[in-house]
Amino acid sequence: MEGVLDVILTNLPLILCLIAGVGLLVLEVFVPGFGLPGVSGLILLSAGIVITWRTYGPVAGLAVTLIALALAGISISVSIKSAASGKLSRSALILNDVTQPVDHEENDALLGKEGVTATVLNPVGIAEFDGVRLNVVSEGAYLEKGVKVRVYRVEGAKITVRPIEG
Repeated sequence: MEGVLDVILTNLPLILCLIAGVGLLVLEVFVPGFGLPGVSGLILLSAGIVITWRTYGPVAGLAVTLIALALAGISISVSIKSAASGKLSRSALILNDVTQPVDHEENDALLGKEGVTATVLNPVGIAEFDGVRLNVVSEGAYLEKGVKVRVYRVEGAKITVRPIEG
């Protein structure tokens, strides 16, 4: 048992690089764009492979490369499956709300209507008018969820709202 613990402690930087790298790649799947988590995950996976290659040779480096790729693929697949129909699909990370398409000609009838913000408007978000959820834009002001708003301008598909005072 003591030998296994020594091996784990000796290879702790390698293990941490691989686990953190795969975790960051999974996070990148859910974060829009190609950003910091993805690049950091690739760097950590590469560092783990390089550490293995230099410490144990090319055969071990190739084996860790294959294991890291398989682990990343399986983790990403399981995460996507969970986001589609598992426990993750019920979390705040996944957007389940959809807006109703509205005919642009009908948007003119919305002028002056009152509704409530269904999401935060920063300045774009979703507001609900008579049970219909629509993409709206505030006047540039940040509005919290649940604020009463009134449509004051309609330009094609762009619906601009203002908060109702009082």
